[in-house]
Amino acid sequence: MITIEHLKKTFKKNKVEAVKDVSLEIHDGQIFALLGPNGAGKTTTMRMLSTLLEPTAGTIHYDGKLLEQSDVDIRRRIAFLTNEIRLDGQFTPDELADYYGHLYEMTKEQIEKNRDKLFDYFGISEFRDRRYETFSTGMKQKTSLAICLLHDPDTIIFDEPTNGLDILTQHLIEEYLQRLKAEGKCIILSTHILDLVGRLADRVGIIVDGRSVFCGTVEELPAAQGVNTLEEAFIKLYKENHEEKAIVGK
Repeated sequence: MITIEHLKKTFKKNKVEAVKDVSLEIHDGQIFALLGPNGAGKTTTMRMLSTLLEPTAGTIHYDGKLLEQSDVDIRRRIAFLTNEIRLDGQFTPDELADYYGHLYEMTKEQIEKNRDKLFDYFGISEFRDRRYETFSTGMKQKTSLAICLLHDPDTIIFDEPTNGLDILTQHLIEEYLQRLKAEGKCIILSTHILDLVGRLADRVGIIVDGRSVFCGTVEELPAAQGVNTLEEAFIKLYKENHEEKAIVGK
């Protein structure tokens, strides 16, 4: 379980408050959707969750333990995949698996076992000796996902995991997210696709102008706003909280 309390991130160089006050509760064995308009602070929040950025203020606890950038044990349990991260195009999937597996201090046997399972599922096996730069967008995304999950993390953070993918690849990734959920993993995904949220998510957190304005179940969101759909609830929350002081959801 992840508990985020009054998280804040200010970039000193340009004095931008990317995250002003975010509090969320994210449970194991569930898919948590982080929603918000462009520039709301979603990606910055996820980077802090993954230890890539250090908060200016506030706390993040993993299973009751305070997250610190220097905590190697917690970092080993986290995977973070974003479209901005690009693997080295000169490497093959096999080489990438070996490289990142050794970074996580996995044994040769662990690398081979997890690599073969993931490559088979995502249809990468027959391309494992081809350079990453030659792949299509969908194959690159599937390879990135396989490498991201190679060390069998407990917490998986995805920033727009199905963005720009064809329907079949989207479906394959959605199915695997459900598998991870069934294994008890904690899955956090950011997306603008509300249909995807409706299909996959158990809980939702909404950020507007750097502040959390809702955190609860998918079913609670429309009911709490007195509307019928996720889209109506999202728009209503945005209009009520844009450029105004937000009330952190519970």
